[in-house]
Amino acid sequence: MNSDAAYFVGWGTLSLINAGLAQSKGRSGVLWWFISLLLGPIATFLIVVLSEADGL
Repeated sequence: MNSDAAYFVGWGTLSLINAGLAQSKGRSGVLWWFISLLLGPIATFLIVVLSEADGL
């Protein structure tokens, strides 16, 4: 597998993990899956740091 393919597989896997993490915190998994596709590791940070009162 070349490095470009591995990069996209990793990014996609991270987005699925973020969706599950968001759902476990009572947030929309689909919304955070899409945000994670765009932002990647930054979305992970936001899911962990934002409180439930922030809404997203």
